[in-house]
Formats: sequence, C-alpha cells, structure tokens
Amino acid sequence: MHELISYSDYASQEPLSYWRSTTGFEVDFIIGDHTAVEVKAKENISAHDLKSLRAFAEEKQVKRYLCISLEPRARKIDGISVLPITEFLEALWNKEYR
Repeated sequence: MHELISYSDYASQEPLSYWRSTTGFEVDFIIGDHTAVEVKAKENISAHDLKSLRAFAEEKQVKRYLCISLEPRARKIDGISVLPITEFLEALWNKEYR
C-alpha cells in the first residue's frame, strides 16, 4: 500500500481506489482507470486466490489484472498476471502501468 500511495503521489498523480461487489468480492487496489491489483502474501497462488479479480474482470472496467505475491516467477492464470513483488515494484516505478 505504501509503495502504491508513494507512486500515486510522486510519479503518476493517478487516483488509487478499491472495488467491492454487492456479493462481497473485493480487489485491493485500482490504479487510475487501467490496473486492478490484488495482493497475496503467499508463495503459491491458485485459481481460487483470484476469484475477486475474475469477478471484477467480468465488468471490463480496466485493461490489466495483477496479483502481486511472494511467488518466485511471473506467470498467468486465466488472463491474470501473477507477479513477484520485486518485479511488480520495478515495473511500477518504471511507469509500465499506465
């Protein structure tokens, strides 16, 4: 959260928000109007961990869906990018998420 707020304040000036459905699904962060970010403190992300991102993706409101985790390598599950935290932060500060 701290990194995203710092990025928003100092680099992008884009708003940060979150999403919650009427049925209780939640996505941790929405960057501007383009990137949904779910954070999981796990080394092994399963499809079950991505339920909220998939529910949000059904609304087609943003172009990118990310799950930031402790996994050692980047991969995709159902069109959702699962990224190691260090890879995400490097890309964030390199302004790759716009």
